[in-house]
Amino acid sequence: MIHDILKNGTKYSSIHPLFKKAFDFLTSTDLMALPLGKIELEGKNLVINVVDLTGKTVDEAKMESHKNFIDIQIPLGASETMGWASIINMNNVSMPYDSEKDLIFYADKASSFLTVQPFEFAIFFPDDVHQPGIAVGTHRKIIVKISV
Repeated sequence: MIHDILKNGTKYSSIHPLFKKAFDFLTSTDLMALPLGKIELEGKNLVINVVDLTGKTVDEAKMESHKNFIDIQIPLGASETMGWASIINMNNVSMPYDSEKDLIFYADKASSFLTVQPFEFAIFFPDDVHQPGIAVGTHRKIIVKISV
């Protein structure tokens, strides 16, 4: 997992071949002006999802992971708390792997939490089980999906 401010995103370009393209887009675009929906920057391998998120409590937000995609999550309108745990500590699958959605849910609890401010980002790799959406009210958010 990586947590940083958006303008530092290009520092992570060497981690994955599509990170540069993703962060170039994110830092050169008026993110607040983007319409809701998906933008394919590199086919299904690099997708920008613009969503309006309704915040959840810690108990309502689910722990999740992905096998085939890296998430870059960027709250825009308000801060968002996100839980984190290593996949090796997950013992209680609450929803088996859905290959169409590339998604697994867990009943286990996060081992730590971070608060991501607007225009900061958190990167979650397949081994990073994360619990996004812990917030109050509704805010705009960008979720970038990058295939591993």
